[in-house]
Amino acid sequence: MLTALGLDAASEAVYRCMLAHPKDGVSALAARLSRPEEEVRRSLDVLSELALIRPSYEQAGGLRAVSPDVGMELLMARQQAELAAQQLRIEASRAAAAQLIAEFSDLRPAASHPGVEQLVGLDEIRDRIAGLARELRTEIMTFAPGGAHSPESIEASKPHDQDLLARGIRMRTVYLDSVRNSQPTVAYVSWLAELGGEVRTAPELPTRMIIFDRSTALIPVSNEDTRAGAVVLTGQGTLTALCALFENVWTSAQPLTSGTVRDEEGLSAQEATIIRLLSQGLTDEAIAKRLAVSSRTARRQATDLMERLGARSRFEFGVRAVQRGWLPQSG
Repeated sequence: MLTALGLDAASEAVYRCMLAHPKDGVSALAARLSRPEEEVRRSLDVLSELALIRPSYEQAGGLRAVSPDVGMELLMARQQAELAAQQLRIEASRAAAAQLIAEFSDLRPAASHPGVEQLVGLDEIRDRIAGLARELRTEIMTFAPGGAHSPESIEASKPHDQDLLARGIRMRTVYLDSVRNSQPTVAYVSWLAELGGEVRTAPELPTRMIIFDRSTALIPVSNEDTRAGAVVLTGQGTLTALCALFENVWTSAQPLTSGTVRDEEGLSAQEATIIRLLSQGLTDEAIAKRLAVSSRTARRQATDLMERLGARSRFEFGVRAVQRGWLPQSG
């Protein structure tokens, strides 16, 4: 009867029996249902995962079924969370497919794709960036998703940055929120701001990207290995879309000099992103990679969010996150 809500027949039978006989233990339930105790225990594990049973306040080590009105609300919320997560997975798959198509197209010979130039190797990439920087007239816009910079790379970048700003070039960069924990990076950004540079942070970024004068964009072929190669894009339609993407992210990003901004639910942008990534089924390691933080940090943040909702499992967290309004409900 409740299979449409995600509860299998055996677990439903145990749940109903616990409601009718709240003091029964595993042996008594197995006897009433004429089922092996091991099967009853498996059903209890399922019910616990769905938060349909809880520890008894009267019997040490005993379990009690939650009331049907609460239980059915949890099952309905679970379905809503799964539908919302499925929608997010579909959107992520669509974006991944679009990126794959774009990468495949970009790797074809440039002669058949006007507006696309392929760069192979780090030397070619750096030489091309240097050339484009020399030709800059108005502005440079950058997505820098690699996390905090080392003190050595910061010192190496300063003369280049200082030269651009002295020429009156508007310089806007979006880093990941995780750089807020890097003192050398924060000091560098403060120095950059004094010279007129603008820096904001976002919880995640779609790709590494540099746009020169809104007419040329450089994007790595692989975000995993930026040394492998890159493409230089100059098509008007492509640049219009990439500039719109940058402006959209820039508008929602926060100045690095400002404190952590929280929404009406008390969530920071990074926490909201972690909730969304958890709902997509990403592991702590995958989330850490997306946010440029350590796996330990990602695990700690996920655990803190679960504790805020009183969730004992990630599944229950998804259900409660929908109920709390942290995740969208399906329409």
